[in-house]
Amino acid sequence: MQYSHISIIVPCYKQAEYLNECLQSVLDQTYNHWECLIINDGSPDATEEIAQKWVAKDARFKYHKKVNGGVASARNLGIEKAFGEWILPLDGDDKIGSEYLQNAAHYFNKGYRIIYCKARFFGALNEPFALKPFTKKDLLRENIIFVSGLYLKKDWENTKGYDENFVHGFEDWEFWIHMIKEIDESKVIKMDYTGFYYRRKEESRDTAINKNEKEKKIISSMIYLKHLDTYHHEFGSYHDLLLINKKLRTEKENFAAKSRSLLKAIRKNMVTKFLYTLIEKLQ
Repeated sequence: MQYSHISIIVPCYKQAEYLNECLQSVLDQTYNHWECLIINDGSPDATEEIAQKWVAKDARFKYHKKVNGGVASARNLGIEKAFGEWILPLDGDDKIGSEYLQNAAHYFNKGYRIIYCKARFFGALNEPFALKPFTKKDLLRENIIFVSGLYLKKDWENTKGYDENFVHGFEDWEFWIHMIKEIDESKVIKMDYTGFYYRRKEESRDTAINKNEKEKKIISSMIYLKHLDTYHHEFGSYHDLLLINKKLRTEKENFAAKSRSLLKAIRKNMVTKFLYTLIEKLQ
């Protein structure tokens, strides 16, 4: 196998209590050609102290500190400083399976542009993280690739990185949408391996945005407007969608009318049978 270098980017903000577990999962990798950039995004906790211990333990760990600017800016800084051909974002409270990098490396020289795997929730929720199979249209409807997928640094450069305006969430979804614009669906692969573990907490940025429907709609609209050309290409224009919606409403109304008519006929038939049976018993 021709070895490619992987840069793992770990942004940290108020995640010190989980950071050791995250970085241990990196150290446990069976694939050794990696570096791990720990990006302290102005965190007020013990992130720096913990990170420095890992830097002292293994030279592949590197530490950078910045003024707080959000997870998108922290990832961008880390990737900018990375020298790996492949990038793997990993949030400081999550972890990866020991063979994730090794399994992904088998696909590096086969033309793939995005490589990810099966996933599980852990923490407050312990169950499989069910994601739909990848298609461009499904990714435009909802985020079906978690943040910790591998991709080429040159593709990050072509997208201009994570959009730092998305400070409340969905920056990873917007990034994937940008990535897949010029990528054939066959260049995205989901490995048959559970290698990503997504920590569920009672309160987190992810749970907060999913509970706030108003904020969720605003961010979704931002994504739609930013990638209007892609949405129109895949789904048609807004006018096309209105016509499709009108047709579906008409079909729904016609089906409901036929259902009511059929139900009425069934009831009438049942009443008729009951009356005939009653008459026969009375004779």
